[in-house]
Amino acid sequence: MTTDELTVDDVAAVATCAKMYLSLRDELGKAIVGQQDVIEQVLIAILARGHALLEGVPGLAKTLLVSSLAQALHLSFKRIQFTPDLMPSDVTGTDVIQENLETRNREYRFLPGPLFANMILADEINRTPPKTQAAMLESMQERQVSIGGTIHALPSPFFVLATQNPLEQEGTYPLPEAQLDRFLLHIRVSYPSAADEWEVARRVTSGKLGQIQAVLSADEILSFQQLVLRVPVSDHVLGYAHALVRASRPGTAEAPEFVNKWVNWGAGPRGVLTLVTCAKARAILHGRYHATIGDVQAVTPGALRHRIAPNYAAQAAEITSEKIIAMLMEQIPIDKPFVRPN
Repeated sequence: MTTDELTVDDVAAVATCAKMYLSLRDELGKAIVGQQDVIEQVLIAILARGHALLEGVPGLAKTLLVSSLAQALHLSFKRIQFTPDLMPSDVTGTDVIQENLETRNREYRFLPGPLFANMILADEINRTPPKTQAAMLESMQERQVSIGGTIHALPSPFFVLATQNPLEQEGTYPLPEAQLDRFLLHIRVSYPSAADEWEVARRVTSGKLGQIQAVLSADEILSFQQLVLRVPVSDHVLGYAHALVRASRPGTAEAPEFVNKWVNWGAGPRGVLTLVTCAKARAILHGRYHATIGDVQAVTPGALRHRIAPNYAAQAAEITSEKIIAMLMEQIPIDKPFVRPN
C-alpha cells in the first residue's frame, strides 16, 4: 500500500495530525500525569466520530482528563452529573411558555439543556434510570434531539464521554447491551504506576498544575475526521478485523471451541466498523498513511470488550471478555490469507 491513494494535501494533513498529537500530549501533561494509552484511545474515538465510555475506580482523574481535553481542543464543554432523580428534559432541554414582550402573546420557547455543547461529560451514567439513559441515544446516534415535535441539531463536532464506577452497585442502573453498543470504545482507566502516582502527589499538593492552552480548533477536528475516512485500508487488514469479529460469535462456522463454550453472544457488524475506523484514526495520529494490523490489534480491547458477553460458565471460571479477546487475537494468525467472502 502506498500513499498514492491520498492527495498531496492529505499527506500534509497526516503529518500535521501527528504533530498535533504530540503537542496535545505535552499540553495535557500539565494537568494529567501518565494515562497516555487512555488519552490516545479518547482521541481515536474523537477522530473516528464516536463516543467513549470510561470505566475506572474513583479518583483516577477521569473528569479532569475530559475537561482538560476540552480546553486543549478549544471546544465547548458541559458536565452532566447523572443521579437517580435526573429527568430526560434535564439533559436535552425543554419547551417553556414565555410572553413575547412585543406582541404580549404567550409562545413556546426552547431552552437547550447541557447536551448542547461540543464535548459532554456524562458522569456516572449508570446512576440514572433507563428513561434518562435512553434520552442520550438519539443525541449520540443522530446528533440531534427532538422536543415537542421539533428537531434541534447539536453542535458539531459532538462527543459524549461517559464515565461509570465499577465498584458500587447499589443505586445503579447498568447500561443495557444495546446502549453499550452505541459507544465506539469502552476504555478501562487503571491505577497509575508508582512513579506517576508519586508525581501526582507532588504536583497536586504543591499546586503545580499548569494552565492548558488550546492546540486544536473545532474546524480542524472536523477536517481530521474527514481525513480518517480517506485513509486506505488493505484487504488483508480489513480481513483480519473481519475474522476477529466473526470468530467472536458462538454457534457460527468461524467460532473456535472456547467461544462456543464461554460466549453468550459476540460482536455485531458495528464491531468490524469500529475496528477499521479506529485503526485508521490511530494510523494518522502516529503519522502513517494507511492502517495496519498493529493498529487493529491496539484498538481491539476497547472496541470489543463491551460487545462480547461472557456466559455464566465463563463468569464462574473467571473468564472475562478481555481474556476472550486475548484468546481470539491468538487464534487468528496475522499472516493468514484473508479472502473476501462470496
